Amino acid sequence: MRLDKFLVEVGVGSRTVVKKLLRQKKVTVNAKVETSAKILIDPDKDEIRYDGTLLVYQAFVYYMLHKPAGVISATQDKNHQTVLDCLDDQARQRGVFPVGRLDRDTEGLLLLTNNGQLAHAMLSPKKHVDKVYEAHVLGIMTRSDQEAFEAGIKLSDHECLPAQLEIIAVDEAEQTSLVKIRIQEGKFHQVKRMVKACGKEVTYLKRLSMGPLSLDQALEKGQWRPLQDQEMRSLEVFGVSL
Repeated sequence: MRLDKFLVEVGVGSRTVVKKLLRQKKVTVNAKVETSAKILIDPDKDEIRYDGTLLVYQAFVYYMLHKPAGVISATQDKNHQTVLDCLDDQARQRGVFPVGRLDRDTEGLLLLTNNGQLAHAMLSPKKHVDKVYEAHVLGIMTRSDQEAFEAGIKLSDHECLPAQLEIIAVDEAEQTSLVKIRIQEGKFHQVKRMVKACGKEVTYLKRLSMGPLSLDQALEKGQWRPLQDQEMRSLEVFGVSL
């Protein structure tokens, strides 16, 4: 790996910043000052230091994003802002992609990583990974709707696995409901279609959690951060190298 690429990926700064730091002789490779950005280093064997601090390379990175509405769960698109546009240049350079997708108008938790094995494990239908959503619904959700969710909603092209519908609040005057929905699948527009099958309409949808990860309530819409140590440990249940 080129030294400048290594320095960018461990978070020292952009390529422009890194080149400046190299010229200032602030980087050492195996205890020798290095000023060339082009030299090749081995992140697993060579000792790279910046201002005396040892730099440790991580092959995989993991970011939690509070996806806002209007942004699509893709790495590139000619017409719309993507979730990668929410990240800074340094984070985008790590080759991350969204684990699964949220509809364009859906907000909430989205994990971005460059670890393909983890993404595959979390999205595998065999894993039955829980996904919890908060939904604002036009219409009054009832006990019979809860029973339908528990039995497995039948859609025109798919019979859903049993799911949980928790009724948080209803407004009889406005004829609206606030609910939480827990599913173990991720079919196209699934939550909206399940609610529609009960004769109601989702007007707002937000994902609160996916598997062991829960949305950090301190993250504003469009904000992101690396996963914390405890969150990283929670992903060990998927049995892949992190």
